Amino acid sequence: MGGMNAPLPVFGFLDWLVLLGYMALMVGIGVAVSRKQRDTEGFFLGNRAMPAWAVALSVLATSLSAATFIGVPQIAYGGDLTYLVLNLGGIIAAFIVAFLFIPPIYRSGTTTIYGYLGQRFGAPSSMAASVMFLFGRLLASGARLYMAAIAFSLMLHGDIGMVHLLAAVLLLGVIGTLYTAFGGIKAVIWTDVVQIGVVTFVAGLSVWLLLKAIPLSMGEIITALQHADGGSKLRVIDPRLGWNLEYTLFSGLVAGTFVSTACYGVDHDLAQRMMTVKSPWRGGAAMVASTFLAIPVVLLFMVIGLLLYIYYDRPDLMGDRAPLDLIDDTRKVYPQYLLSHLPTGLRGLSMAGLFAAAMSSFDSAINAMASTAMADLYLPWRRTRGHATDGAIRESRAAVAMMGLLLTLFAAGAVWVQSVDGASLIGFALGVMAFALAPLLGVFSTALFTRRGNNGSVLAAFAMGILCVLLLQPYMLPKWLDFTLGWPWVWVAATPMSFLVCAMGAPKGCRPCVPPRTR
Repeated sequence: MGGMNAPLPVFGFLDWLVLLGYMALMVGIGVAVSRKQRDTEGFFLGNRAMPAWAVALSVLATSLSAATFIGVPQIAYGGDLTYLVLNLGGIIAAFIVAFLFIPPIYRSGTTTIYGYLGQRFGAPSSMAASVMFLFGRLLASGARLYMAAIAFSLMLHGDIGMVHLLAAVLLLGVIGTLYTAFGGIKAVIWTDVVQIGVVTFVAGLSVWLLLKAIPLSMGEIITALQHADGGSKLRVIDPRLGWNLEYTLFSGLVAGTFVSTACYGVDHDLAQRMMTVKSPWRGGAAMVASTFLAIPVVLLFMVIGLLLYIYYDRPDLMGDRAPLDLIDDTRKVYPQYLLSHLPTGLRGLSMAGLFAAAMSSFDSAINAMASTAMADLYLPWRRTRGHATDGAIRESRAAVAMMGLLLTLFAAGAVWVQSVDGASLIGFALGVMAFALAPLLGVFSTALFTRRGNNGSVLAAFAMGILCVLLLQPYMLPKWLDFTLGWPWVWVAATPMSFLVCAMGAPKGCRPCVPPRTR
């Protein structure tokens, strides 16, 4: 590694000007879009008139998030390129969702995808699914917001102490909630289009600057990575078999398909975007396009991690260009590089890129959470009271603000949980999603592909899925068992269990053959 620890450079005036200007632009887009919002369908579904290309970029931006910006370089820095194999399952899942999930759910005409379960089984099922989603999204998006706070804590305070991390979480949460509450899903999609451009530009700029800083030819860099001390860092395919292994060819094809199908098909955070276009086929095309676009972007961040390995861990190759600062925590390897080795102005732009990555997942999460809370919980409750449900735009914005507050609080909790768990940032973010999405995938599979199930079996399936995920966590398995299950395989175990429990319910008292409502 490098020599003595050096303090992070001061975030200069020009850096602050660039970053604050970018934040103001995001809020401005939210305010501009808000003038066209008239009802909850416009606020949460964009009147089903959003262009498919913008939706594809929005899905890409949301699926990347701060977990990619910080967590993927961390994986490549300490390991190799095997994380890419999860994209194999992602491609398979995109086609499954595009052809089998989106058309029937879109044609149901509901505000949220969980409204489809209400048509299929009854209102209690859609309400329970919405609660499951809210629970899972709070966990997962809270973890992602926490990751972004790592870099902002370094920027503001030069460290990632718990108090400083909490302050950074609060700052990001307030700003993201502000512009999302103004503009709804349209603000989410259009700001995501801007944000994915900024994220990709910053990543490309980082690769270019690292290549300039490393005094080696491209061939010499490749040779050094092929002969790293821990084995080739350019390995992409790991053919080993093992339930404890996370990024093997086997896990990518099997477990990766389970994980991605759940993320694309039953997570309203991403699936909501598919409901905002003019037809289900445009939604499916946007989904597939975003999946293929994600591969080069993820690879770009992995290249950053590999180059950072040379930059920080190979002073024998860097010579007199070896950096003075040490990497004492792999979680901050990329943010520390951005703050320590970029010139003023570019440093601010890099933090704008991180802010873009963080907000692209945060804004969509709180909008999706608010839409489920409103459409599946609050408005049905109002109807039972005999209250009018038209013109609930003010309540919708209040719901977004409330979800933003809750998500910020959960991110604060993630600061402590991740410090205790010790998993990689990517594994931590994706692992916690299993509690909600693995059971939801089992229930949706029952609804879409069978005529079985009822409200009671849906609730039992959710309980079984949560219990299964919980019992398979490393901290729940007895030490004498000497067995651990890689986080992707937890999904493979929990989803079929939920499916079987849900399908055990006889279709009495439900409506398994309700014809989809055409638009």
